Amino acid sequence: MTTESTQDTPAQPWMAELLAEVRQSRQVLHEQQLELIRERRRERRWRWLTPLLLFGLPVLMGMLFVSSLVPSMGVGPLTGLLDRAPRSPSVGVVRIDGEIGADHAASAHAVIAALHRAFQSPMVNAVVLSIDSPGGAPVEAERINQALAALKAKHGKPVVAVIQGIGASAAYMVAMHADQVYAGKYSLVGSIGAVMTAWDVHEALARLNVRQRTYTSGPLKAMLNPYEAPNERGHAKARALVNQVGQAFATEVRERRARTLQPGFDVATGEVWGGLEAKSLGLVDEIGTLEQVVQDRWGLRMHDFGPRGSELGMFSAMAQSLAGALVRQASAAASPRIK
Repeated sequence: MTTESTQDTPAQPWMAELLAEVRQSRQVLHEQQLELIRERRRERRWRWLTPLLLFGLPVLMGMLFVSSLVPSMGVGPLTGLLDRAPRSPSVGVVRIDGEIGADHAASAHAVIAALHRAFQSPMVNAVVLSIDSPGGAPVEAERINQALAALKAKHGKPVVAVIQGIGASAAYMVAMHADQVYAGKYSLVGSIGAVMTAWDVHEALARLNVRQRTYTSGPLKAMLNPYEAPNERGHAKARALVNQVGQAFATEVRERRARTLQPGFDVATGEVWGGLEAKSLGLVDEIGTLEQVVQDRWGLRMHDFGPRGSELGMFSAMAQSLAGALVRQASAAASPRIK
């Protein structure tokens, strides 16, 4: 008797395909579940990040903006808080760094505000002018000197100037109004006088067949116009202005440094001297660095009242772009100024 064996091989491929489809469906479902979990996590993150970005960021930007403006203004109820006024006896340091000018960190506006904060602080026993500047606008220096004299008369605090890298021209004009002037051995001091610069580009424009028409109410109203041919009368007037300002500067140096200037020393040559030579000539009183002077004279900690470049404000710094610098250079070329 023979038995027939039943074979299920035809059913095996069908079963394998079914199992493969089930496994694939389960894998797709698993990936969908993971993506759903990730999506919900992202939603939870943005649920609290969105209000923070919408409301917190503007508040933070506003605080940074105010904190950068108020110290340089020197006014308002937040000035002392933002300045972190000293809580123990200190020596106030007011910085004159870089060019002295209305659109620079060492502007009269910023330096005078720092001087007010230093003199008005009850914990400041003395004020030190830390100077590292090649000079700049004499009118800005004059404003600083007038404010310094008024604050000294009102508060009676001693004022010392310490020339660090360089104290030249208008920077020395400020330094000599301190009670004493110090400089390092390797400092540069002097450049007493005045200078006026002007460009002459009329020949270059003529090659391009470009002419400028200028209508003035007087013969010297547009003197030293860089776009027109120069004339001797304008040159003579420019030289007279420079000599007048330079002589006034030299006269003030002779008056304020009369007790120390070396006899027969010509202060008006416009040159600079090293710290040691400047001391021997009488332009500075002693040789010393900032830290050395403060420790030797008072033995107190220093408190920095600025101004610093950051006090121009974040948005102001952003505004000083390359294009703005080029415009200012072009304006300066067309409008000669005395330094």
